[in-house]
Amino acid sequence: MTKKNTKIEKQKPILSVNGLKVHFFTDEGTVKAVEGASFDVLAGRTLGIVGESGCGKSVATRSLLRLVDSPGKIVDGEIIYRGDANKKEINITSLKTSGSDIKSIRGGEISLIFQEPMTSFSPVHTVGNQIIEAIKLHKKLNKDDAKGLTLDWFKRVGMPDPEQRMNQYPWQLSGGQRQRAMIAMALCCDPKIVIADEPTTALDVTTQAQILDLLKELQEENGMSIIFITHDLGVIAEISDDVSVMYLGNIVESASVDEIFHSPKHPYTTGLLNSIPSITNKNRERLPTISGSIPHPHNRPSGCTFRNRCQNPSDDCREGKIEMKLIEVSPGHFVDQCCINCG
Repeated sequence: MTKKNTKIEKQKPILSVNGLKVHFFTDEGTVKAVEGASFDVLAGRTLGIVGESGCGKSVATRSLLRLVDSPGKIVDGEIIYRGDANKKEINITSLKTSGSDIKSIRGGEISLIFQEPMTSFSPVHTVGNQIIEAIKLHKKLNKDDAKGLTLDWFKRVGMPDPEQRMNQYPWQLSGGQRQRAMIAMALCCDPKIVIADEPTTALDVTTQAQILDLLKELQEENGMSIIFITHDLGVIAEISDDVSVMYLGNIVESASVDEIFHSPKHPYTTGLLNSIPSITNKNRERLPTISGSIPHPHNRPSGCTFRNRCQNPSDDCREGKIEMKLIEVSPGHFVDQCCINCG
């Protein structure tokens, strides 16, 4: 495991998400995909958001760019972006989804690295031209200067034969090359925050390690913040400074990466950590699992949403009498109040 600098200096977050709720209004009923999530992103640091598939990670982070697909809608909460010290705070939730203000933030101030770039790049334009157009939009450069900057970024992300790759279509590149091109597109306009939505899931282990090393290297060069979304705790340990654990649309625990791995407080976090295979286990023992299954978002339990899967719920918790709320149990370490003594 790469040792991270986990000391958190007191500073105002570059991005604050407070009580975010995102609901999808379907014919079958209302799906509460995100239900009161709160987290902060600090300048120059990496926040890892971890949880099972379907817990709301991608919906919560796409909300930062107002990219929630219909019939989804932000129904409550606020997303405060602070940018640099010379700019006023922006409440992203108050911006129109098609307005010029949110368009200047998308790709300019906050950018997104998609999980599968093959479906994100246009198949009928070369990858170079697509990045050139993004640069012309946000940096107001002419085509020649934008082309030169694109070539420079292809070199910086370690793209082999960058001049040739710029003139190729997405389907002509390998998975690792497409991901490098996607990273070049995400970073070419010098964003303050980069959202990486499971960018290594579809890659082999060697290419995955190369991409993680590349992101860390570029972060050191540019000082950008990263929000890294994954269900892989091994990746979280490698790249994150801070971690927020998400379950059924809520953040249930938040702390530094060292605190999460060495002193977890929430039973869900403990269950995730216990399910990681150990290279020292030679007896091929069955890995521990979290009992039960995730409740359907149509029928969220009252109170603590994890109580039906918890090994040691209190009577009040079991009956749904304790509402979910993050409590600071030690400096910088927040846990759902219902589960402080259950981890």
